[in-house]
Amino acid sequence: MGGIALNAEIVAEKPVQGTRPSRRRSGTAIRSFKKHWQLYLLVLPPVLFFLIFKYYPMLNAVLAFKDYNVIKGIWGSPWVGMRNFRLFFENPIFWDLIKNTIFLSGYLLLAGFPIPLLLALMLNEVRSGKFKRLVQMVTFAPYFISTVVMVSMIMLFLAPRLGFVNVLLNNMGLDSINFLGEPGMFRSIYVWSDIWQTAGYTAVIYLAALSGIDPTLYEAAKVDGASRAQKIFHVDLPGILPTIVIVLILNVGNVMAIGFEKVYLLQNPLNLVNSEIISTYVYSIGLLNANYSFATAVGLFNSVINLILLVLVNSLAKRFSNNSLW
Repeated sequence: MGGIALNAEIVAEKPVQGTRPSRRRSGTAIRSFKKHWQLYLLVLPPVLFFLIFKYYPMLNAVLAFKDYNVIKGIWGSPWVGMRNFRLFFENPIFWDLIKNTIFLSGYLLLAGFPIPLLLALMLNEVRSGKFKRLVQMVTFAPYFISTVVMVSMIMLFLAPRLGFVNVLLNNMGLDSINFLGEPGMFRSIYVWSDIWQTAGYTAVIYLAALSGIDPTLYEAAKVDGASRAQKIFHVDLPGILPTIVIVLILNVGNVMAIGFEKVYLLQNPLNLVNSEIISTYVYSIGLLNANYSFATAVGLFNSVINLILLVLVNSLAKRFSNNSLW
């Protein structure tokens, strides 16, 4: 009798013949939605934002393969295949744009990536709370300066006749320098002003990661007689390594998408040989000359290169450090 009852229970637990797993999953999803509908409602606005303003506009990338006609619209314009891409690749300025974009982005990455990390490590070693907060405020405040105001400050400070820097040079007996008129100085002006503006903000990310390190590791290092340098190399850096890798991946993924506004505002005919990058070229060709199909092709090419770099760096980071975006 016990065996018969056990077999009856097993049969009862088996799914009824003909029921579909998809129906069971849909029923589970409906019950989950009814139970947690407040959370789904909370997630709905950001999802709609990305769908409407990020993913839906991607459909218009088809413009890169068409000869855009305002009257016919995007989908009614005739197809031209890869013609816009060929025009860009065969353009005499193509390699200059690639070189300027890579050099400026690489310079910013090499100089701008380690400085916020060093700033965060130094601030983490400061024991005076007041001094630490003062330094954080001074280094973090420039981040809130708008790009237009920042460029205006740079132009005023580096003006050939009345700029603060040139007045200082004249008082030292040196000749004035037209900094923004020298093509070789454009990249340094852009990079170091950007580092001054963003280093404090990026350092906050590393400081937040440093605050999450287990305090017992510091106590063990102190017991073992580790110096400050040894503590930094053996406790701090390994503790924030995942954050460092993620920030590095994101920075490399934006190598070809360097900011447009600041570069464009600092441009002038004298430094154009080094300051003309892909984003400013897209603006001048696409909006000023109304060549929308060609500009879309250039922008799509830029986005594809960024995507390839992002995937490549993420794969390398996952292989060598076991930390990645996905």
